Amino acid sequence: MKAPERFDPSKPDAQDDGPPPNIEHHDNPSKLTTPPSSLAPTKDTPTIKQTQKRDTSIDKKPFQWAFLLPKYWGIWLIMAVVLPLIYLPLRWQFWLGHKLGITLYKMANSRRRDTLINLRLAFPEKSEAEREAMAKQVFVNQSIGAFETLCAWFRPNIFTRTVTISGLQHVVNAQNEGRAVILLGAHYTMLDLGGLLCSQFFTLDCMYRPQNNAFLDWFIYNARSSMCSKLISSRNMNSLVDSVREGRIVWYSPDQDYGLKYGVMAPFFGVPAATITATRRLATVGSKEHMPAVMGLHTYRQSPDSLSRGKRPHYHITITPALDNYPSDNEVVDATRVNEMLEDLIRIDPTQWMWFHRRFKNGPVGRTDIYK
Repeated sequence: MKAPERFDPSKPDAQDDGPPPNIEHHDNPSKLTTPPSSLAPTKDTPTIKQTQKRDTSIDKKPFQWAFLLPKYWGIWLIMAVVLPLIYLPLRWQFWLGHKLGITLYKMANSRRRDTLINLRLAFPEKSEAEREAMAKQVFVNQSIGAFETLCAWFRPNIFTRTVTISGLQHVVNAQNEGRAVILLGAHYTMLDLGGLLCSQFFTLDCMYRPQNNAFLDWFIYNARSSMCSKLISSRNMNSLVDSVREGRIVWYSPDQDYGLKYGVMAPFFGVPAATITATRRLATVGSKEHMPAVMGLHTYRQSPDSLSRGKRPHYHITITPALDNYPSDNEVVDATRVNEMLEDLIRIDPTQWMWFHRRFKNGPVGRTDIYK
């Protein structure tokens, strides 16, 4: 897979030529070109909400008066400060995200250390200075991603005509064959914006992890409810299986370390990593004549984080062909194939993946001390 863009630490201020034309799919994202000004959104342009594909609506969770108790005041205060900022122009939000990311990189000692350890393991060929530059950009992209997510929740139309896609035919063909589609995503820094952009092309059921804080869970769940056709709790695997049996398109992320109780050791960026095996079990749900198609999904921002005046960001979605002969009779081989697919996609721009997670915290004999 040829990457449209790769992070180059020697050119941190590199600019692109702006977003490409508004097309529904493009099979060669490396050749996207700058649109003339006439292609900018107008008052007659359908908004992203008007073109969104959803076949069901999600009931929102009710507000609880307990959320007004003092233990939640801190969250209310943060929301009161941050939410008004999403009504600034996107280039200002990106500027704030850049500054916030650099600040967090300096202050979040534990997360910074974990990120640098992960990058050293995954990119031993790079110099320490290159890995430090990558780590800073991870924090910058994550902070910008927070603004992108909030806008996806509450100002989705700001992303009208900012997305292209390659590989859509793989999903369409599988659905025409009566097959469910399991899109294997990853924890990219743009977070929920990826789901909103995908919903421009197909209906989507999304996995999510419930928050331990009841107020945050209410807030995030309700915000996400307008983006997907179905929200599936990571604690409710039966609901996930139901979606697959019904032949739906499901977004599932198998890129984190959940230990070996639910997985096996498989290389990820050349490093042994605990890899969950639920994907191969999901791939057997349904009839043998119409087995689910397992594909890779990648969503990322192609534009630089320093937007020029009048420029809009551009995002690209890549969907890989379905894995063939999957699953096999070897769970380690299957886990390795999934990791290799995700690794190829992450390498398109490594700094847009959440390297601050402790991806390698478990080894073949249990928890390691690699992050101590």
